Amino acid sequence: MMWNDGMGWTGWIVMALTAMAFWALVVVAVVALFRDSRPDSRQVQTGSDDARRILDQRFARGEIDANEYQARQVMLRSAH
Repeated sequence: MMWNDGMGWTGWIVMALTAMAFWALVVVAVVALFRDSRPDSRQVQTGSDDARRILDQRFARGEIDANEYQARQVMLRSAH
């Protein structure tokens, strides 16, 4: 073998850094795929909280009566 005709130590460093960058990119891509594919529980919870808050406000303003208020509360609870 001829050791002096190789790419030298700078070539090995560049090759090692390139390999590390490649694997870091693969890990970032896999994490991004799994993060986007699962539903965000905070969004679901916020949506139901907003609906209950709106329902409470409508009842407080007198837009709906007690029977309708209770019926809609049951519907919101069963939606989960």
